[in-house]
Amino acid sequence: MRGDHRTRKNREIERKFLVKRLPENLKQSRSFVIEQGYLATESAGRQVRLRKAGNSTSLTFKVGRGSHREEREIKLSQKQFAALWPGTTGRRLRKVRYEVPWEDLLIEVDIYRGRHAGLVVAEVEFPNSARCRRFKAPWWFGREVTGEKRYSNVRLALT
Repeated sequence: MRGDHRTRKNREIERKFLVKRLPENLKQSRSFVIEQGYLATESAGRQVRLRKAGNSTSLTFKVGRGSHREEREIKLSQKQFAALWPGTTGRRLRKVRYEVPWEDLLIEVDIYRGRHAGLVVAEVEFPNSARCRRFKAPWWFGREVTGEKRYSNVRLALT
């Protein structure tokens, strides 16, 4: 589950890849719908995101770009989420996430819906920088897009 590999000081270390072909066992993986919207975004990479993943709702503050970012997340009640959600109008996206175990890691495969239908990306979160550097992508991964603005969720939500 996301967050299990969170390092000290609320840093996330992750890499993002395009997916050239879905793995054969994808439908056997845990999956859920994610709806997310942005309350605030800055060009420097600072953002405040609302997310509903299955029945779980949260508010997340992120700073930075690339493979190492600061992230702080708090759980919200359904009522809190519903009160804030209208503030994300025009800055939303929807995707289905599959959690695919891979070696000692978890790959999150996101299949986008709506205006970004057809886009499929995989994110891998790492426990430390050394593990991040040593990572060998599975055969079904395509080009790495870590840090490319056009594949960031905030950019996708705005376009």
